[in-house]
This record gives sequence, structure tokens and C-alpha cells, in this order.
Amino acid sequence: MSIERTILLVVGVIVLGSVLLAAFHSINWLWLTGAMGAHLIQASFTGMCPVVMALKRMGLPSRPSFG
Repeated sequence: MSIERTILLVVGVIVLGSVLLAAFHSINWLWLTGAMGAHLIQASFTGMCPVVMALKRMGLPSRPSFG
């Protein structure tokens, strides 16, 4: 699995998990969803993502996700 696909998986799991936790436990879990959205916006402008840096250190290859 490539870094790009792993990032999509990680963000998807965190967002889906936080929405489910908000629905069944506490509405405050939506703050995590908002934080993930803000991080995606920040990463698109700066090109810096701590998860990507960690995945690169683990040796995952980098390939285009789509196409």
C-alpha cells in the first residue's frame, strides 16, 4: 500500500469513527472530525503532514493514488 492510499485510509477511519462516536456517545467527538478537516486544509497549503513523514520513515512507497 502506498503512502497516499494509507493517508486516505487513516483519515477515513478517524472521521467515520468520530462521527459514530458522536452519534452514540457524545457530540463532542465532532471536534475530532473538525480537527481532521482543518489538518487536511493546512496540509494542502503547506505540504506538511506528520503522518506522511512517519509513513515515509516506515518505508512505504509513494505513488499517485488515482489514475
